Amino acid sequence: MRPLQGCRRRGVVVGTVTLCLAAGWALQTPGGVSLVVPQPNINATVAQNILLSVEYSCRGVATIEWKHVSSWGTTKIVEWKSGNYVNISTVYKDRVTTFENGSIELLNVGMRDAGYYFITVTEEHGSNTYGTIIVNVYEIIYEDLHFVAVLFAFLAAVSAILICFMWLCNKSLHLFQKTTTHKLTASTTEEIELETIEC
Repeated sequence: MRPLQGCRRRGVVVGTVTLCLAAGWALQTPGGVSLVVPQPNINATVAQNILLSVEYSCRGVATIEWKHVSSWGTTKIVEWKSGNYVNISTVYKDRVTTFENGSIELLNVGMRDAGYYFITVTEEHGSNTYGTIIVNVYEIIYEDLHFVAVLFAFLAAVSAILICFMWLCNKSLHLFQKTTTHKLTASTTEEIELETIEC
């Protein structure tokens, strides 16, 4: 019976080695795509350029496809095969720049560019992977600036009115002083004349 136990041990060892070799072979065969999305949420303002950054790796030639999904519908942005063609949809023709790592840059974003951006990386052997980036686009609101402008205009009007009022008060004071001085001069002259007459 001893020879059988030795065969079992060798069989287990051979089976384990075979399994490890098969796993290593499966990992080395073409296929398998990995995708990393470093920034899954992007906040932007209107007219800003944004980079939808990803990094993919695969053993074969990959086809990259970007789609935009929003409340207005689904739009295919761009599709390209690494090292070959680039097919940009007409809606994004002058607004998209592609990069070899799978990233795209959207130029001059608007409110309609808000939504979900889906990337699909498909290897030539059929395996694929997906990634999603959420883009929020905000308008620059000028309400605060409007409030400041209205407040500034109000303060300027009040200060103009106060300056006019001070000018009028100053003129009235000068007029009053002139008439008072003139009356004083006349009465002083009369007193001097009276004193001279009495003497």
